[in-house]
This record gives sequence, structure tokens and C-alpha cells, in this order.
Amino acid sequence: MSHTIYRCDACGNRTRFDVYESKRVRVFQHFTLGGDMTIEEEEVLDRAVERVVCRWCGSSTAVVAASPEASA
Repeated sequence: MSHTIYRCDACGNRTRFDVYESKRVRVFQHFTLGGDMTIEEEEVLDRAVERVVCRWCGSSTAVVAASPEASA
């Protein structure tokens, strides 16, 4: 799964963001006889990013997807 790199044009942040997203997943849940559950497999079937907020300045309108070369 590839990751999107973000940059905040308001303050220059490239490392700290709150990403709000909706996901539809298939998970394999393993339950013990005692009732404890662990997820052994997870497959993301659909993912939609709703909003990205800069942790430094709080802007959501100035956050853009950056190219990997721009974040180096």
C-alpha cells in the first residue's frame, strides 16, 4: 500500500498531520476460547481521505499532497 506525503503550505510542516478517512475492510478475526480477539489479516477494500489537518497550525485548506522528491 502506498502512502501519500503531505505538506502544509501555510507553515511548511511535512511531518505531522491528522488524516480523516473512511475505509471498507475485510478482516480475519481470531477469537480464543476465553473471548480474546486478535486481527490476523486485514485487507483494505476501499479507502477515501475526507480531510487532512496540519498538526502544527491547524490548517486543512493549505495542506497539499507533495511529491516524494519535494519531501527529501
